Amino acid sequence: MSSHWQNTSDHCHIGHWWVRGFVAIMGAMTRTNPTSTPEMNELLDAIQLYFDSLYYCDTEMLNAVFHESSSLFDADEGKLFVEPIESFSNDVGGRTSPASKGQAREDEILMIDYLSPISATVKIRLRAHENVFVDHLGFVKTEDGWKIVSKIWHLERVVDNSAA
Repeated sequence: MSSHWQNTSDHCHIGHWWVRGFVAIMGAMTRTNPTSTPEMNELLDAIQLYFDSLYYCDTEMLNAVFHESSSLFDADEGKLFVEPIESFSNDVGGRTSPASKGQAREDEILMIDYLSPISATVKIRLRAHENVFVDHLGFVKTEDGWKIVSKIWHLERVVDNSAA
């Protein structure tokens, strides 16, 4: 994992991740002080694994980054929807992957908030086909590395591809 940062007017580039605006990561990494640590890189690698698992619809990757007891939550329809990881993994495995359609990657880290050295909340945005989602991912560092223990997602918007 590269610790290279590139600043633009309102985005920073960490390795191959685009981060919007100011991101505080354990008080060590900011736009003006891009200090990288092995622990931070481990979390960034786990986030990338999450992005890759959904881009390729790869359940092996998905199951590697999610804790086996994790659940996913959504309330976009006005009613709480709860899904265990096993059900979500089966759903992802049955999808046509954005990669197989040649869709350009659109995933970004919006925020990382460390709650402790072994727990963090990560806010991301990603596109899968015409759906753009914003997720809050609860990560915990286990003996097997960083694992997602909870996911709350929101369908932010649907891209109209008919104008293309």
